[in-house]
Amino acid sequence: MTTIMITGANGNIGRILADHLKESYELTLVDIHFHNVDPALLEGTIVKELDLTIVGNWDGLLEGIDYVIHLAGNPSPDAIFDDELIDLNYKMPYYLFKESSKYENFVKRIIFASSIHAVSAYPKNVQVHVDEPVRPGDIYGVSKVYLEGLASHFAFTEGQESIGIRIGNFDENLDDPIVDEAGLAEYLSPRDLCHLVDCALKAKLVEPFLLVNGLSDNRFPRLDISQAKTALGYRPSDDAFVLKGYFQDDNGDPIELSEED
Repeated sequence: MTTIMITGANGNIGRILADHLKESYELTLVDIHFHNVDPALLEGTIVKELDLTIVGNWDGLLEGIDYVIHLAGNPSPDAIFDDELIDLNYKMPYYLFKESSKYENFVKRIIFASSIHAVSAYPKNVQVHVDEPVRPGDIYGVSKVYLEGLASHFAFTEGQESIGIRIGNFDENLDDPIVDEAGLAEYLSPRDLCHLVDCALKAKLVEPFLLVNGLSDNRFPRLDISQAKTALGYRPSDDAFVLKGYFQDDNGDPIELSEED
């Protein structure tokens, strides 16, 4: 069976992906602890409690791993560079790519979580395409730009294939009344994220590095997702504006809008 290692597997995205993938793949789940995880989620998986900011903990970790889904890191846009980002968002991904270069016959592809924060300084009314210049809106976003560059470097110099996904507002609670149109435009649903990762695992790449935007099929998407559709076959199902209650008839059913609407 194909093997996948998920770093940061105890995070919100990690748990959802582990539950989604565990029936089809042999999973190795890695995080610093799993004491607050439903034991049912861990059944049938290999669990490793490791601090991946310690370089020695990578020794042999990737042996026999086909794919890595790298989610580990500090996800806070308010993170401080010296205290909260250096080890988690700079050193740890470097250790991953450096270690993976030792296992050319094992690690077929690394799929990593970048973020919409890599381009969040663009005006809110601008739709950002994946090939436009980076414009991070915070120091956390800068760390994601570094991760994208690191992956590209190892792809084109060492041959380590990787796909980066600029993830939108994954944790957004659409029932929260304070969620506005800008938040809806950046939404990525759990169902669409799982589908996008499925596509990233199975796609054949033209070049060893690919960067895509990861949003649902929102009526007014903040990021352009055409490259994910073209290169990966991504077909998102959800629209945050419909889920929030926009574009509904008197019966609460979604209204099908034409491209001209």
